[in-house]
Amino acid sequence: MRKPDTKKRLSKIKTGRIERQWSVAKAGITAGTSAATQMWGSAFLGKEKRQARNKRILSEQAQYLADELGKLKGSVVKVGQIMALYGEHILPEEVTNALRTLEEQTIALDWPVIEKALQTELGESFSDFVIEQQPIGAASLAQVHKAVHKPTGESVCLKVQYPGVAEAIDSDLNSVVRLLKLSRLVTSGNEFQAWIDELRQLLHYEVDYHREAAMTMKFVERLGTDNTFRVPQIYAQYCTSKLLVSSFEAGFAVNDPAVQALPQVERNRLGCAFLQLFVHEVFDWGELQTDPNFGNYRIQMTEAGRARIVLLDFGAVLSYSEDFLGPLKAMILGACQHDYPRVRAGAIALGMMKEEYPEEVHRDFAALCSLLVEPFVFDVQSMPAEALNSEGQYRWANSRLPKRAAKKAATSAMSKYFAVPPKEFAFLSRKLLGVYSFIAALEAEFNPDQMLVEYY
Repeated sequence: MRKPDTKKRLSKIKTGRIERQWSVAKAGITAGTSAATQMWGSAFLGKEKRQARNKRILSEQAQYLADELGKLKGSVVKVGQIMALYGEHILPEEVTNALRTLEEQTIALDWPVIEKALQTELGESFSDFVIEQQPIGAASLAQVHKAVHKPTGESVCLKVQYPGVAEAIDSDLNSVVRLLKLSRLVTSGNEFQAWIDELRQLLHYEVDYHREAAMTMKFVERLGTDNTFRVPQIYAQYCTSKLLVSSFEAGFAVNDPAVQALPQVERNRLGCAFLQLFVHEVFDWGELQTDPNFGNYRIQMTEAGRARIVLLDFGAVLSYSEDFLGPLKAMILGACQHDYPRVRAGAIALGMMKEEYPEEVHRDFAALCSLLVEPFVFDVQSMPAEALNSEGQYRWANSRLPKRAAKKAATSAMSKYFAVPPKEFAFLSRKLLGVYSFIAALEAEFNPDQMLVEYY
């Protein structure tokens, strides 16, 4: 959630189903017709020129569609954003690149609209709060106002959902899917439909504040004794399906100069704890906060002079079954132990590899897995010199691990055999990338080579 534009205000968000569906359908037909006409003109070009021209046309039409979605605001923007975030294995690169340009809805709703929504949700308890009319955050589905809880004098946050957006989720998702199909930017299939079903579930989680409150309290219980983390306290008596009331947690963004000025040993401690949290989510709890946006984290300075990580927004927490986690853990631990058969079996069980693939393909996939767990193994022989500091510690920012992994995946023999991964993997892979990126932003330097040993 971003700081809202203080110069602009909206009096309402359009959630009328027919009006929005017509706007989306019209955009899809226009883009599809334009793309087909232009690509027909490429038929007489040579192969390389034809591919380059068609790629440019696809990018242009995808950007046109993203711009049209941006005009509608509300939940349809959230649909586009979440598709961009988790769509790298499903959508064409041109489509995800275009959808990433959808800006977070930072134009706040007028206070009278929000005040009415708060009065509806709080009822007589509305008088328990002194609420600042200027929001401290705004997004495509909700905005946040700071307030004082009069009975206790504590500062709190009121996260209130925009009127009508929850009811428009299904309609907007269906409309965007039709748009992509009408524009011929995607081809439907079982994998695509399974992915859409998972997105639909996640979007419904995002607008269910009862669930988010329960998940937040679950993480409060899990991390209650860990002084490296802070999870907001929930005021459950005020929460509804469209209003979340929690403690106000001040803090700095991870890339703030104040964070960068922390001693190296402190940044190392924070980075190590953040990675350990991810390990707990996968290996112990089976539940992950899947949105890796840096805006969901703050660095807070305590009175004791130490820093801690504030974890915000538990609306995107997903639960994973052991049917998925079992093979996934086997792949991870197999890669750490250089156990090729274990990696191979896990990949086949997840449907990412097939038994009949050439041995070279299976070996390449195992090598990619080994690269992704490089920090956990810490084999000095296999990592670039710039990934180590003078004391032999892993330098997360200098390692360029995500880029090296992407390059290897694109150039290896498995690239033309690689199947669309299970829908759960799209969310988990984005989380892993987010974890690595957060640690790199801290410029932390540490070796987690003993972190997974207890699970071997």
